[in-house]
Amino acid sequence: MADNRTYATGRRKTAVARVWVTPGGGNFTINGRTDEDYFDRATGRMVIRQAFEITETAGQFDVWCTVRGGGTAAQAGAVRHGITRALCAIKPELRTPLKQAGYVTRDPRKKERKKYGMKGARARFQFSKR
Repeated sequence: MADNRTYATGRRKTAVARVWVTPGGGNFTINGRTDEDYFDRATGRMVIRQAFEITETAGQFDVWCTVRGGGTAAQAGAVRHGITRALCAIKPELRTPLKQAGYVTRDPRKKERKKYGMKGARARFQFSKR
């Protein structure tokens, strides 16, 4: 890897992505695999490219990242968040369109914990009067 790489961390639900962005031809390497190989659904591949499409920088940067935790959708969101943070560090003027698209803010939604005496986070056992 070259010295002109930019590092950022992206998070979504319980997924954490460590992202390095370097000037290049638009290649994605996720956990040592290509994006087509890692994200089998087209939506995951679309999500990780959204930050580049909004800023019109598609094909100008290579992305190398490691992702852990969560499912594939959360991992794609974490990679997008990391790419967004790296792009903001590279070119601060790109922050405005990324902020308007809602990519700069970390999505705070997580699974709510199960409470004791209940079936799930909010679902209760059926009440029996007799």
